[in-house]
Amino acid sequence: MSIYATLWGLKFPRLGEFHSGCEWVTVLAQAVPAHVGADGPDPYASFLPPLNGSIAKDIRAVVFVTLGAEKGTGRSGQEYVAPLLVLSGTEYAAMPFSVLHGRMCDALRGDQPRVIAEVIRGGESKLVFEDGSSTFVPPSREHED
Repeated sequence: MSIYATLWGLKFPRLGEFHSGCEWVTVLAQAVPAHVGADGPDPYASFLPPLNGSIAKDIRAVVFVTLGAEKGTGRSGQEYVAPLLVLSGTEYAAMPFSVLHGRMCDALRGDQPRVIAEVIRGGESKLVFEDGSSTFVPPSREHED
């Protein structure tokens, strides 16, 4: 049985930056209910925020992962191997979506530089990054709805 309940799933740019032709990934917000770990010693304390001060709206934590993320580590079968972000219930409840969106995009981008411009010329798209590097992007095969 899982300790998680899916709150929502949203599509994000795979590398945290929208541009024409970008690939998309589904990000899931996995809530951990307030009662998880409350009965005696907390077996989830090594990878979830502590119970004390974390609970808001009956949520202990929210773990953000991509669809199909691997779960199960040497510490716990319930721990995600590489979550994008872990927030306490209080952090999640207080965070405006614009801030959450920014943090999610940062997590998806990892250590890659931000896109600062996209130049579209003659059907080709060139991305320019904050570190001065650039790359050409193949035309999108997806249609916008």
